Amino acid sequence: MKISRLLAEVPYTVVQGSADTEVTGVACDTRKISGGEVFVCITGTVSDGHGFIPQALEAGAAALLVTKDVEVPEGVTVIRVEDDRKALAAASAAWFEHPSRSLTTIGITGTKGKTTTAYMIFHMLNGAGIPCGLIGTVENIIGEKHIPASHSTPESIVIQDYMAQMRDAGCKAVVMEVSSQGLKMDRVYGIDYDYGIFTNLEPDHIGGNEHPDFEDYKNCKKKLFSMCKKGIFNADDAHAPEMIEGSTCEVIRFGVGEGCDYRMVDTELVNEPGHKGVLYRVTGKRELTVETAIPGRFNMYNSLAATVVGCEMGLPEETMLSVLRSVHVRGRVESVPVSKRFTVLLDYAHNGMALRSLLSTLREYQPKRLVCMFGCGGNRAKDRRYDMGEISSKMADFTIVTSDNPRFEEPEDIIADILVGVAKGPGAYVTVPDRREAIAYALAHAEEGDCIVIAGKGHEDYQEIRGVKYPMDDRQMILEEAARLGIS
Repeated sequence: MKISRLLAEVPYTVVQGSADTEVTGVACDTRKISGGEVFVCITGTVSDGHGFIPQALEAGAAALLVTKDVEVPEGVTVIRVEDDRKALAAASAAWFEHPSRSLTTIGITGTKGKTTTAYMIFHMLNGAGIPCGLIGTVENIIGEKHIPASHSTPESIVIQDYMAQMRDAGCKAVVMEVSSQGLKMDRVYGIDYDYGIFTNLEPDHIGGNEHPDFEDYKNCKKKLFSMCKKGIFNADDAHAPEMIEGSTCEVIRFGVGEGCDYRMVDTELVNEPGHKGVLYRVTGKRELTVETAIPGRFNMYNSLAATVVGCEMGLPEETMLSVLRSVHVRGRVESVPVSKRFTVLLDYAHNGMALRSLLSTLREYQPKRLVCMFGCGGNRAKDRRYDMGEISSKMADFTIVTSDNPRFEEPEDIIADILVGVAKGPGAYVTVPDRREAIAYALAHAEEGDCIVIAGKGHEDYQEIRGVKYPMDDRQMILEEAARLGIS
């Protein structure tokens, strides 16, 4: 394909060679070059692709997309672009023949709820006979193929590749989690979403190489609603008016308020032996009764967002309701059955907002004791540690502080920060730095009627220490330690 065709939708200047140069693909990683590709030099937060030009040429790149002056041999085509990431996204979309234009595209953004909502919609569409792919935090699903995820929103060339595979596999739709980083770095640039969903917003991913402040975080999330035809907003979130302001899409509101297009009423918790969930009625544009198999009032909002998409797409009511009654999402308030004496739940809650929502909801199920085990990731904002420690101490009866992904920090230093927050609450606590030992401690000290929440890692099957990911799966460790302790 000619470079001119790849860059048909972005401005560029030919510095050397010709825009009619034929290339065999698009790459932004020298390790993915096999010969003949155009190498896009991305200026990242950690490294600069311009510094890898020698390696790219040695690997066989036929052309370069740059944003800076470079010196290269005469036979190499050099094209200067204004925005490297938008150029990468546009070139990737063109290379794969714009696959999103062949799919109904559904993007979900917000601080929490993206994964659960995405899975609900994914199963609804497939259940209704609309083959759907998924791009998300836990995994990427293309037909029968499941690909483990490394980012909530992958790099643009990966997204376009996945969507092309979905199109070629017969998919008619794709539902994807759209992270603030994915929007900030233009990984989804050029995708015209049919539906955009806003779940909620609270400070997160602020600091380090992420967002400098909450305003930047919020504004990045807002981008989705200038990229979609219909915007579906949780009107009960305090930041909903700001997210709606300036949007270019049709606005659809959901929540409990009078002004909602889809209003949730008569909410109740379902608390039966071996089963916890939620139940509510929907009024407004549609009238129906929804029950979900996932506990938590926040899952009322997740399931309502999914229901709105289903209604707007005209899916059969029975299909939507059947999916919501049975769907489970790995690591999202996931029940791990180890004993009839107490409940063990596994959840990805890894910030204050998510933990507060989780604990307040589980408290409503009136357990004898609410036990919370968690840690915090290294090389992330310390405010998250203080916040989670304080919330657990105030809302749980007992807190077990342990390690999460320490990355390049010492686990003990992270735990010390968490304890600053724990000290602000009245709850009893213990520190057990080793995560497996912490799980064993929680199980060994469980009492009749307890609800134990293992929070922070959810679906993750690794622990990251100094740049290395070691195998570690909370669910597997819970089952193994319960068996070792003879718990039943």
